[in-house]
Amino acid sequence: MPNAKIKHYFQLHVLVFIAGFTAILGELITIGSLPLVWYRMTIAGILMFFYIKFIKLNIKISLTVLWKFALAGIIIALHWITFFEAINQANISIALAMFSSGAFFASFIEPLFFKRRILIYEILFGVIVVIGVYLIFSSELGYINGIVLGLLSALFSTLFAVINGRFIEKHSATVISFYEFISGVVFISIFILITGTNFNAEFFTLSKMDWIYLFILASVCTAYAFIGAVEVMRYISPFTVILSYNLEPIYGIILALLLFPEKEKMTPQFYIGAVLIIFTVVMDAIFKNYKRRKSKTTSINN
Repeated sequence: MPNAKIKHYFQLHVLVFIAGFTAILGELITIGSLPLVWYRMTIAGILMFFYIKFIKLNIKISLTVLWKFALAGIIIALHWITFFEAINQANISIALAMFSSGAFFASFIEPLFFKRRILIYEILFGVIVVIGVYLIFSSELGYINGIVLGLLSALFSTLFAVINGRFIEKHSATVISFYEFISGVVFISIFILITGTNFNAEFFTLSKMDWIYLFILASVCTAYAFIGAVEVMRYISPFTVILSYNLEPIYGIILALLLFPEKEKMTPQFYIGAVLIIFTVVMDAIFKNYKRRKSKTTSINN
């Protein structure tokens, strides 16, 4: 039904908006990036556990699979830590623009994981992304720490997405997410204890607004967003979902400019670089969809 289709498209863009709003929450929450991600993954893991119990989902996995999920959980924890620290060291616009460079990393990481050759257009798009990053880097030298952290965040995000792409072939997205969240919490907890930061009274003493923002981040922007993204793919093609999620930096940067105009106002060169990166990401998704459809048509004809 057309109305049902519209409803699911609306839900998709709500999810994309939520993804963009994650950066806003990172700016509003006053604690450091390490405890922020610990709280995010802990609360999200607990909420996911109750959801699993509610739908009576079997979460039994082998020890080998558990170790693989644990590795992915560590990678997503590192992605979030570097992303939120990029916001702390620079601002939302820098963090999101650098996050968009994930397409550049994917063009080299995907062929390694899926054992396929690197495509010429991926190399071309990679060069354009490098140009975009250079424009941002050269115009915003004062944010060099944030830029480097943002690029690391994009690298970890790409690794996570590619690894999860293999997991989803055999396992439920909910089960994968649950074990990844728990593994991320264990990893950060061990790191905190080893470095001597410790879980002291200060660690658990948060302002009322921080608790509210953290709960929104963990529930709406993490647990719900993970489940919702999988659910919407039942009604909308994966390509449309992926392409729509490329709007996340645009939504996030616009929101940041509206909410934090003084801190988020950047040079014209920054926006040229950001547009180049985002445009490349969108074109990469379109090319991949075209090639997938073409290969399907060829196989049907044969």
